[in-house]
Amino acid sequence: MLKRKIVNNLEEWHKDPLKKALLLKGARQVGKTTTVREFAKNNYTYFVEINFEKFPLAKQAFDGNLDAETIISKLSLMGFGPFVEHQTLIFFDEIQTCPNARTAIKFLVENGRFDYIESGSLLGLHYADVSSYPVGFEYSVNMYPLDFEEFLWAKGVGNSVIESIKKTLCARQPIDEFMHEQLSKYYREYLIVGGMPEVVNTYLQNVDFSKTLQVQRSIIDSYRDDIAKYAGQEKARATLFFDAIPSELSKQKKRFIIADIEQKATARKYENAAQWLTDAGIAYFSYNTHDLLLPFEQYENRSLYKVFLLDTGLLCSMWREPIQWQVLNGEIDINEGALTENYVAAELTKKGYPLHYYDRKSRQELDFLIVQNNKISIIEVKSGNDYRHHSSLDNALEKTNLSLGEAMVVCKFPMQKSGEIQYLPLYALGWIYV
Repeated sequence: MLKRKIVNNLEEWHKDPLKKALLLKGARQVGKTTTVREFAKNNYTYFVEINFEKFPLAKQAFDGNLDAETIISKLSLMGFGPFVEHQTLIFFDEIQTCPNARTAIKFLVENGRFDYIESGSLLGLHYADVSSYPVGFEYSVNMYPLDFEEFLWAKGVGNSVIESIKKTLCARQPIDEFMHEQLSKYYREYLIVGGMPEVVNTYLQNVDFSKTLQVQRSIIDSYRDDIAKYAGQEKARATLFFDAIPSELSKQKKRFIIADIEQKATARKYENAAQWLTDAGIAYFSYNTHDLLLPFEQYENRSLYKVFLLDTGLLCSMWREPIQWQVLNGEIDINEGALTENYVAAELTKKGYPLHYYDRKSRQELDFLIVQNNKISIIEVKSGNDYRHHSSLDNALEKTNLSLGEAMVVCKFPMQKSGEIQYLPLYALGWIYV
């Protein structure tokens, strides 16, 4: 069983005597169901799991009256249970396929006899089907693939060791050379394996990497199947958009150009397809801002964007030419550094940061901008040896009106500082930005 940080959120929720339903959101196969099952085993006497995709008959319990007594009685008659008051966790999995169940959450929580967790992989795609959202009766948490620290746990690195390293790095101090080399090695593994739980488990249990690659490709295929099944009229465009992500990231500028997908294609034509991938949790969008001022949304151009995949391991598996061996041996700047920039995008997303990049008339570009304490922190990603060459960052620091938090260059080299610029090893990003 992989150790996941999100269990802390679940445990905090469990302690609340006036708890709401917990809504666990995330893309398919990031580990939501497994995590809930393990949490239930450790915290409840009874556990009732209802997967609306696997048991579509259960949807009928939510036809007609939506009071708690009626719903629980119907579910019991269908063979679900036992339902023991104040000792039972009821888990509604893939709840997006039963909109009435989402509406009923208000009445179930008000009833107060049982605890409820909802989960769904495609919740954002079914919002129009829910007649009434249980506003005020849900606590929402996003779940993502394993981050780098969770990957280290899976590899057997002790928590006390990690905490010691974290403390040093957060103080902006370098760790010793041996630790740096070991963490860099683990980081390169993480780039090619990623954080999808089934993939990580397969990698840990098999020396044959082809088995890991097979699982990664099966997940990619399942995402394509979801597009075909749920994207409706947008399925053709959403598939083209999804399949284009690796090649678009491999460009030097990395900005997603719709015309690369289809001749005479327009952003408006692909707008719904792009939104589908966002709602499914498969893709992360970083939008252009044309000025280094807050709020970013005021200076945002949403027709200019970069698109990142939720997981670097899956991204690796989508490239036609195998690159895993090269990455493992230190060539992390392969494909114009697409892997490292995707890693940074995914780590920042897991920490809750909206993604923005700065580009002013293609003359000056900054990879990532985030807001900390109402100040702008700049993150430049350098995957090669030229990590000290960053003219766009240097020019930005000359702006007298810039409300600067930190100027950060993430690279493969140890922690160091030069003037206003902090150089940070890539593996440390998730520990610094919390």
